[in-house]
Amino acid sequence: MNRFKGSKILTAAFLLLLSAAVVFSLSSGPAVAQDVFTGNPIAKIVKETAPAVVNIDTEAIVQRSASPFPDDPFFREFFGDRFERFTQDVPMRGKGSGFIVTHDGYILTNNHVVDGPDNMTIEVTLSDGRSFPAKIVGKDPSYDLAVIKIDAKGLPTVPMGDSDKVDVGEWVIAIGNPYGFESSVTVGVVSAKNRSVRARNLNFDGFIQTDAAINPGNSGGPLLDLSGRVIGINTAIVPYAQGIGFAVPVNMAKQIVDDLIHYGKVNRGWLGVYLQPLTKEFAGAYGIKTGDGALVADVVKGSPAEKAGVARGDVILEIDGRKVKDPGDLVVAIRQHLAGERVELTILSKGAQVKRIVTLSTVPSDGTAAPAAKEPISSSKLGISVSPVTPELRQKYGFEESGGAVITGVLSGSIGQRMGLREGDVVLEVNGETVKDVAQLEEILSRDLKNIAMLVFRDGRTFYVSANL
Repeated sequence: MNRFKGSKILTAAFLLLLSAAVVFSLSSGPAVAQDVFTGNPIAKIVKETAPAVVNIDTEAIVQRSASPFPDDPFFREFFGDRFERFTQDVPMRGKGSGFIVTHDGYILTNNHVVDGPDNMTIEVTLSDGRSFPAKIVGKDPSYDLAVIKIDAKGLPTVPMGDSDKVDVGEWVIAIGNPYGFESSVTVGVVSAKNRSVRARNLNFDGFIQTDAAINPGNSGGPLLDLSGRVIGINTAIVPYAQGIGFAVPVNMAKQIVDDLIHYGKVNRGWLGVYLQPLTKEFAGAYGIKTGDGALVADVVKGSPAEKAGVARGDVILEIDGRKVKDPGDLVVAIRQHLAGERVELTILSKGAQVKRIVTLSTVPSDGTAAPAAKEPISSSKLGISVSPVTPELRQKYGFEESGGAVITGVLSGSIGQRMGLREGDVVLEVNGETVKDVAQLEEILSRDLKNIAMLVFRDGRTFYVSANL
């Protein structure tokens, strides 16, 4: 009897607990569901980064033919070209995106967003509604990147990430102004890396491909990872497809933004070789066992590659310890370096594996050979030519200094160029020591210096530049 009563008590207790659990589950159901959504970081990332994403409007006045049917053959048959001499001014407008990279108003965007005639005006609208006129600081058409500047302080910025560490399949967020719809957010994944795009106005290797919706007007906006860091700059779309967009990896941009801000241009590294894939036939004929690498088909005379000993028939296996799978892989790696930087190539040459240290130079203007460098008057290690201060130079460069040494030339890719030295600068001090004339400057620079800091006069003021030698 006692056993039966005990069983009833246990059953009642179990039912009571079960009913309490059901009540708790019903009351807490929405809260549990809400936890799933609050665990999604996208809303938080957008809230933190969207204020640094800007809308860019451009307008320029261009001249167009006054003919009502300029390309109509029937119209031309009757009227000929009599309308060609009559033109009218037509406004040309464009829209794009960008994001703020410094608190004092430097903005990164695509070159094609701000590329246009000299009379083009650029207006930047912030997320808080404020608008500012902007000026172009520097452009890099080969990467389709540009830096513009607005006159503002204390602006929000977006942190830069590491595009090399991004994996295919990672979630990404695109923010921009497609078709003028400001601060639009789309989400997708990284579909592929190192994509090559060949189009009429675009020839680029190394794109990040994403299925996050990118539309006209998104150009120049950031592609973010789930840490809220920029991993790419949205650049191109395939207009006849869905879910295929491309972004310039931010690691490529980081290497040139500083140059665009400080110098207004980028001196990209150039190796000076013609490459082709390493085929099985070639590998078999030459007894090469590896299937990876970039075959050197030719070497440009006078190029950095030739000076370093790279020869036709060599197979480039690694650059700075990173394996080279094919010619495209090497091209992407070289484009990440600037002129004057040194790279180490691991090469298979005549059956032996060797290493070559190459100092990259600037891409020649004709695309075939490095420009002949004039020897500096100064034989200094900085690659600058200097002259005594003369009345003629004071008048030419507009300064009143009587002492120091005037820089009359800077070699492309030299340490001096990397320091930011320009023609017309007056060197007043080196490492705290006053420079009285050219002879003293040369004597100081001939010493075994590990670091150098120079006091320079330019545009009515002095400032310091420095470098590690």
